[in-house]
Amino acid sequence: MSILDGILKNIGGAPDDVVNLAKQVGLDPAMVEKAIATLGHTHQLEGDTVELAAEKTGIGADALNQIVAAIGGEGSLANFASILDRDGDGNPMDDIMDMAKGLFGKS
Repeated sequence: MSILDGILKNIGGAPDDVVNLAKQVGLDPAMVEKAIATLGHTHQLEGDTVELAAEKTGIGADALNQIVAAIGGEGSLANFASILDRDGDGNPMDDIMDMAKGLFGKS
């Protein structure tokens, strides 16, 4: 189970895990994980969260909007960002990579 799966299970109405969310929006689970992390990051930046995430990930705005809606809307993105950005640098991507390395026994 990924860290994002654990977070999704705690959001009422959201799919129980990344795989189910990926099926719902028609994307690969790895792309959905990247999308959620990027949405959490771009939510903290100036500009439209979804447009910025679309530029960074190459995922269409329609799919990203579906992901945002499925995880509880824009308000949930702030929660994702704070949970995923463990070092508080404003970029959760480095922390997610560190978590992934830990899951696979790499340092």
